[in-house]
Amino acid sequence: MNLAENTLPNSEFMIEEIKKRLRMATGAALKATQLSDEQYEDLKDIYEMVASKSQFSISEIEAITIELGRLRKA
Repeated sequence: MNLAENTLPNSEFMIEEIKKRLRMATGAALKATQLSDEQYEDLKDIYEMVASKSQFSISEIEAITIELGRLRKA
């Protein structure tokens, strides 16, 4: 999978992986169809940061969730 390409399947993949890694119970946090082209790079940055860590503090999870919410509302 080439995440450098801004595609709906790539966005969906990254969102699902973020939710798995953070053990997010709700899928309503963000949907790939809600993202604009400009937000793809922001999502990719969040995905790469989440994928690079094995554990997260509660404050880190909260900050990531806030960022995902910001993407949803933008």
